[in-house]
Amino acid sequence: MNFSELGLGDGVLKAVDDAGYNTPTPIQKKAIPIVLMGRDILGCAQTGTGKTASFTLPMIDILASGRAKARMPRSLILEPTRELAAQVADNFDTYGKYHKLSKALLIGGSSMNEQMKVIDRGPDVLIATPGRLLDLFERGRLLMTDIKTLVIDEADRMLDMGFIPEVEKIVSLTSPMRQTLFFSATLAPEIKRLADKFLMNPKEITVAPAATSAETITQGLVMVSHHDGKRLGGGQKEKRIALREIIAIEDVKDALIFCNRKRDIGTLYRSMKKHGFSVGQLHGDMSQPARMEMLTRFKNSEFTFMICSDVAARGLDIPALSHVFNFDVPSHAEDYVHRIGRTGRAGIQGHAYTIAVPEDRQYIEAITKLIGKKIPSIRKTSVKSINTDQTNSTLPAPNNTIAKKGVIETNKDTSSAHPQRSGRNRGRGRDHSRSKAPKAEKANETLKEQFHPETTTPKRTNQENDSIKFGDTEHVPAFMQRPKSK
Repeated sequence: MNFSELGLGDGVLKAVDDAGYNTPTPIQKKAIPIVLMGRDILGCAQTGTGKTASFTLPMIDILASGRAKARMPRSLILEPTRELAAQVADNFDTYGKYHKLSKALLIGGSSMNEQMKVIDRGPDVLIATPGRLLDLFERGRLLMTDIKTLVIDEADRMLDMGFIPEVEKIVSLTSPMRQTLFFSATLAPEIKRLADKFLMNPKEITVAPAATSAETITQGLVMVSHHDGKRLGGGQKEKRIALREIIAIEDVKDALIFCNRKRDIGTLYRSMKKHGFSVGQLHGDMSQPARMEMLTRFKNSEFTFMICSDVAARGLDIPALSHVFNFDVPSHAEDYVHRIGRTGRAGIQGHAYTIAVPEDRQYIEAITKLIGKKIPSIRKTSVKSINTDQTNSTLPAPNNTIAKKGVIETNKDTSSAHPQRSGRNRGRGRDHSRSKAPKAEKANETLKEQFHPETTTPKRTNQENDSIKFGDTEHVPAFMQRPKSK
């Protein structure tokens, strides 16, 4: 089956062909004809299945006839995040380029005055987040009684983010004679309750079992031990080392790296920059223009790795994303499915690796239960022995291991290595058990001194030092000096 068999108009078909798409995805095959018929839809599909096009394509055809009145949009699409709303707006630009349709993107972080101007002209479609939409409504800037098509996208995410009261209020402001398209990745009891409340005799469409991972994704789990006790967020240094190990042995073209906490995003970003990786970051504390710029740069392949929070886990259409790394195990099992769903899209093989510490076992068990299978374990042999993040790729690692492109390769023969010491510690031994990792600003010092100082040969820096004999300098402690001749 191709798009021409779904009942779409010539303008939409031409735009789809221009975009390089020929074969619709399963949810598009099922949903598009139903939307064109004017029926309500309850759609359940995992992320990355082409859900956005399943409602934007038929909506463009429907909106092609008619015209909106000032401040009275004809259709409304609700999205939980700014990024998702912006992506849907891009879809309308891509597929509606042969139609004279107007749209308004109502999201926070953008000029409200500019948004008001667009609303005043009467947009055919509103694409909005709940908060900004209600703000403008309460200011008397728009009416929603003329909305004929309402789309509630990522309903489960709306629930997680606490937007359901706002969504219920928005729905109550629209005409009861509307067509409602309700999409969710899961059909939890609360989602079913909302669907029963919002929809009228809906056609239920399910293209995959709820909350399952795509078969095109190769998954892996790396367990890392640490010495931070049982405190929350322990093992960060060890996890950073493990991440670099995995990256070194994988053919990574572009990847998302997910963290649970905003502060960990910054820490990991700085660490990866220090180790020479091409990396960006994305989180909720960034301004909207900064977030959009970062996404654009990543899509344009200006850097390889994007470290992000779950703000980027839903709906981001990044073609051919090769890898997803869970630097932190998500506390909600559903988020695991959404995260790894960023890769393995459109039938392309993807890879998703999760780094965990022993304290994460309960979350791993919840994920296993949800997806119905265990995540294959990847054995790591060298991470456990290293307790510092200060290892530089150009330096020998502790115990004569070699850190090369993030991979730790152990050398069994350590007896022949005698790196030099800095001048500051020349001639002085240190207790092996009390040695500490060198600081970042002293990364040019070898790590041999830290682990085996007693076998280290003092470094001679110049000819003057060659003439100094033991015991003839005032820098030697008094009890070790030669007695002076009388």
